[in-house]
Amino acid sequence: MSLYSSSDNAGMAWFERLNHINWLLIFSLCVLAVLGFVVLYSVGGGAAYPWALPQLQKFLIGLVLMLIITPIPVSFWKLFVFPAYLVCIGLLILTEILAVPGTEASRWLRLGPVQFQPSELTKLGVIVVLAAYYDAIGTDKISKPLWVALPLLLIALPVLLIANQPDLGTAVLVAIGGIIVMFVAGVSIFYFIAGGLLAVAGVYLVLVSRGSAWQILEDYQYQRIDTFLSPDQNILGSGYHIAQSIIALGSGGVTGRGYLNGTQSRLGFLPERHTDFVFNTLGEEFGLVWGLILLFFYATIVAICIYMSIRARQRFHSLLIFGLGTMFFLYFSINLAMVTGMTPVVGVPLPFISYGGSATVTLMIGFGLMQSAYLYDRTQER
Repeated sequence: MSLYSSSDNAGMAWFERLNHINWLLIFSLCVLAVLGFVVLYSVGGGAAYPWALPQLQKFLIGLVLMLIITPIPVSFWKLFVFPAYLVCIGLLILTEILAVPGTEASRWLRLGPVQFQPSELTKLGVIVVLAAYYDAIGTDKISKPLWVALPLLLIALPVLLIANQPDLGTAVLVAIGGIIVMFVAGVSIFYFIAGGLLAVAGVYLVLVSRGSAWQILEDYQYQRIDTFLSPDQNILGSGYHIAQSIIALGSGGVTGRGYLNGTQSRLGFLPERHTDFVFNTLGEEFGLVWGLILLFFYATIVAICIYMSIRARQRFHSLLIFGLGTMFFLYFSINLAMVTGMTPVVGVPLPFISYGGSATVTLMIGFGLMQSAYLYDRTQER
């Protein structure tokens, strides 16, 4: 039986609906945001600017957006899924046109006073459009070649545009997130086996193309692969980042060196200390204990997403929640693997801890859609 009859649902007030959302999820997100503020305050030399306070402001904007999105029926947002996907593609193309080659600005787009990364919105757009696609087609069509080709195209188009910026880390996130949604939707395992073989062939082509006229990756990306395979070869060059990150983590020990006492970040030895390598600052100053606490809250959020996905009775709701939860998991797992030397450095931020307004606001919008899907699945309202 639903929580309310359909007539009650129609008249349920906005604030009353908020009583039935998952407040444990919101609490966990707020804890991460506060911890991120504390770490960025330290990274900024014991000052709220230039990173801590702006990041907290972006989180609060995202929180407001999430609370606005959540009580609105998910069927309303579903109407704009495909137009939103096309807007994301259009913004990526516009970014490509306006880009300044070889600069970080090539990933950003400024529309009036607002500056953001369209690739962040695209992570959300791909997951939502795939969930709507598999909800729209019959289960008998899921593994038919034509019906498999279309979602692959929906994934490949933004992945190629993002990789060309170049932003390999985000491109990988979008690709993996989309493929996982296809798997959960029920696409035949044989397609994934074939895809795995093609991926191995692709890796081979990437490696043999190095130094040729048709080189696939940029030189700095090959250097990251070299550093990952042999981190001790060039500690003062391409291996500097990972070497300093390991030193920062190791020096923190179990309890850390103390707040505002991290030498690697405070003295500038740790590069990208407010974005990609912010976890190493946390590990140096707070130690293993707080690192595990951070992981606990990440795991709590993932567990909540899995729970909501399993409990959802409608296909679109389940795929949407699971896909967005997977994207969040990929965010922090790839970042942690990267800063501990387990994967090459690909430039993936740590959710709600790393400085980055586009990623933070986009994630909060995603959690708002999750909450909306779960709320209206429970009340049997479409």
